[in-house]
Amino acid sequence: MHSWINKLPDHQAVISGATESWDKAQLLQKIEKFSTALLNRKDPQAPVGILMDNSPEWIAVDLATQALNLTLIPLPGFFSPEQWVHTIRTSGIQAIFCANEDVARNLGFVFKNNVVGSIGLYESASSITGISAQVQLSHVQKITFTSGTTSAPKGVCLSTQQQWQVAEALETTLRPLGIKKHLNLLPLAVLLENIAGVYTALLCGAENICLPLASVGLKGASQFDAQACLNAIEEHQAESVILLPQMLQAITLSCAKNDSRLKSLKFVAVGGAKTPEALIVQAREKGIPAYEGYGLSECSSVVALNTPLANKSNSVGKALPNRKIRIAVDGEIEISGQGFTHYLGEPIVQDEWLQTGDIGHLDDEGYLFIDGRKKNILITSFGRNVSPEWPESLLLGTNIIAQAVVMGDGQAYLSALLVPISPAISKEQLELAISQVNQELPDYARIGAWFIADEALTPANGLATPNGRPKREAILKKYQSKLLSLYASPDLTN
Repeated sequence: MHSWINKLPDHQAVISGATESWDKAQLLQKIEKFSTALLNRKDPQAPVGILMDNSPEWIAVDLATQALNLTLIPLPGFFSPEQWVHTIRTSGIQAIFCANEDVARNLGFVFKNNVVGSIGLYESASSITGISAQVQLSHVQKITFTSGTTSAPKGVCLSTQQQWQVAEALETTLRPLGIKKHLNLLPLAVLLENIAGVYTALLCGAENICLPLASVGLKGASQFDAQACLNAIEEHQAESVILLPQMLQAITLSCAKNDSRLKSLKFVAVGGAKTPEALIVQAREKGIPAYEGYGLSECSSVVALNTPLANKSNSVGKALPNRKIRIAVDGEIEISGQGFTHYLGEPIVQDEWLQTGDIGHLDDEGYLFIDGRKKNILITSFGRNVSPEWPESLLLGTNIIAQAVVMGDGQAYLSALLVPISPAISKEQLELAISQVNQELPDYARIGAWFIADEALTPANGLATPNGRPKREAILKKYQSKLLSLYASPDLTN
């Protein structure tokens, strides 16, 4: 078993849930029970899935599969049933850990093999012939499926070593902070929380506080209760948390300056999507120690990170000790140090350097700045290239806009779809905010027209990924007629 075991204190809680806490010995006992259940399957070497809310048991299942060198496939709760089915079929899952028997049965896992606590291990009625027959998974411990622009998520294959290397680099980077309590706020099926949260806390000898997501404010695919989150931070005296940008925005707007509920926090990592610089500033003014980072599933999550000891405004920090970053001639960010990239069902990419698809730049001190996505670049009818993330970041920093998507490829000027932070925000307020943003932009990148979205962009309606990135193709398709009329109309707002 991995060396994290040696980092854990004896006779202290290392993982706590809603109803119980485990010390080192109790955690090892749970891992042993889940390992026994896995070995008792009809095909003990087949990939296994997990579909359940955050809990200490989730962590124990993950660690048990590592101890047995088995492939684990987390099924995110925010996936649609169609995405679950796609994930199961392509990865060859033949058994699944699940707390809800009906859910397991509906997915084809009808035989309850074993129960550990409240968690059942369910097996399929028949052998599933999936991608496992075509691809050797002997060195793949985890397949993380990322939700893209279609209903067919892509599987990134990771070894145990690849995952723990990131956690080790994070532990080295964060060691001076002396963090002893980490509160899991993101789903454990999300690699960022799984590795940067759980594994890093284990290496730090810190306690993972792992509660049902609803109790820490995350409800469903996209609803977030900032007050519930703040209360959970205070109740459990959390010293570190990981937030998505939209969660940080909600908390910042919901708390008072130097809110007493924030006193225990030493470090708040923000990632998953680009975070507006203004939001980081506003959060810190409220007393939230927010620091932006950058990562990809292909790199086992975190690649670069700001910290209290090494921080630069508007950057995503310096590369972790196990990473090297370079910028290609066309501005694309390339990363090495992860080993070869392996997508499920595809040949292993035999290249030391991973092309990220992101564009950015490095300064003289090694801080990385993200300028946008390569494929998102808009080219105006005047031939100007604009990364939409640039004006979008400024719009989100106005404090009255929750979501913004900038469009205008091939047009004379850019337009923006806006989701106000509240229905009470008036058209005049939005107009003023856009005017102020435009003053910070060159003429070719300014917003010439805008309209309010029919609804928020969420994973549930297919217009956003779980980490908050807009699904641009889906948005363009939904609002195609609106955009056509917008550019055809002399009225620049609607």
